[in-house]
Amino acid sequence: MQPLQPDILSILTSFTTIFLKTKTWNKAILMITGALLCRGGRTVCGVLRALGMEGEKRFDKYHRLLSRDKWDICKASKILLKLLSGNKDKPIVIAIDEHIERRSGRKIKAKGCYRDAVRSSKGFVVKCFGLKWITVMVLRKFPWTKRSFALPFMTVLAPSKKSNEKQGKTHKTTIDWAVQIVKRIRRWNPDRKLIFTADGGFANARFALECLKHSVSLITRLRVDARLFDFPEIVTGPGRPAKKGKRLLLPRKMFETEDSHWSRKKIKWYGGIFKEIDYITTTCLWHVVGYEPVPIRLVLLRDPEEKYESVALMSTDVNLSVTEIIEAFVARWNQEVTHREARDYLGIETQRQWSDLAIARTTPILFGLYSIVLLMADNLNLFNPLKAQKTAWYKKEEVTFSDAFRKVKQLLWRERVLKSSMKKDEPKEIILEKEIASMIDLLSQTG
Repeated sequence: MQPLQPDILSILTSFTTIFLKTKTWNKAILMITGALLCRGGRTVCGVLRALGMEGEKRFDKYHRLLSRDKWDICKASKILLKLLSGNKDKPIVIAIDEHIERRSGRKIKAKGCYRDAVRSSKGFVVKCFGLKWITVMVLRKFPWTKRSFALPFMTVLAPSKKSNEKQGKTHKTTIDWAVQIVKRIRRWNPDRKLIFTADGGFANARFALECLKHSVSLITRLRVDARLFDFPEIVTGPGRPAKKGKRLLLPRKMFETEDSHWSRKKIKWYGGIFKEIDYITTTCLWHVVGYEPVPIRLVLLRDPEEKYESVALMSTDVNLSVTEIIEAFVARWNQEVTHREARDYLGIETQRQWSDLAIARTTPILFGLYSIVLLMADNLNLFNPLKAQKTAWYKKEEVTFSDAFRKVKQLLWRERVLKSSMKKDEPKEIILEKEIASMIDLLSQTG
């Protein structure tokens, strides 16, 4: 395999420190290159075929890269976050969510039965067997596109309760994992402003209090039946001071109150367009029985055109503006786009490992590869601007992940086909013909 182009290699060399041995690093470079060139399933065999290594007799050593070799995937997450975090003067906006990877098989220990969010609707629930992952992504906008990308840098496997019970382990809920993730990211970035945005499943009092404790802002959807209170009055005298004041209306009742004073504002909405929305905002205390009251900024959203349902948002940072809260929550939707594109272009759910360690490593690698591809494309854009691929029937104006991925793959194929090393006993035409035949064979594969 030819040495990689400097614009691509400069991103990958940042991860050399996570490997204990040079030969492990060399195998990793080959596997990453093959995963980018591969079509269909991202299996080890498929990666080796993409590299033209069908005759490799020691193919087992590439399987050991995932199942046995020593390297630190947690350290890789830290390095990738540093590459994605950008300007140190700006806050790091992070989206956190659950992702179900549909997998089955008796040897896959961590699997469970979960609701399939892709196939389910409000009135129809579909369940599937698979692995539950907690995906953590940086929301970042590149200069060559209008929309923000959700860039994965950490993916944590959350085994099912049944699996933990069989292995005699203490079960961790999604909130347990989320708290641990927040603590670790804060430890990596002690001085940066961190903003976490999540869906309503993370609107948990314990999680919110932990975010406050570690100076992390949490923006999430709030239940419409949440118990809200005014701040307590300061009273001097004997007795324990009150923790909360007068009970406020439920968010559901606030939407129904006719004399509510709604304000109107134009903000950046889904799809990168600007849209006028009505909102009400206030600061109050959110109380869940068993926990201390949480000071929040409450934002109620209503679409004047009634195309979108009304939602209640909360932020544990009461100093954030309404625009910052809404746009951060709206940008969180890019995480769903990342899940879909990683499945379509990088082969998530097509791997076939049975080893526990290989399972815990492969999916985070493929999600991390999504971010690495965009970082590579950003480097290439400095010298050769990215362009949207257009057709006669699809006038695409915006550069997407598929365009960035195509740019990186074109460079890899050019390095492989046009700059093949010359052998003494074979003319250049024969070598070029072999490379082209290998490429045609790869492109002819199904999937």
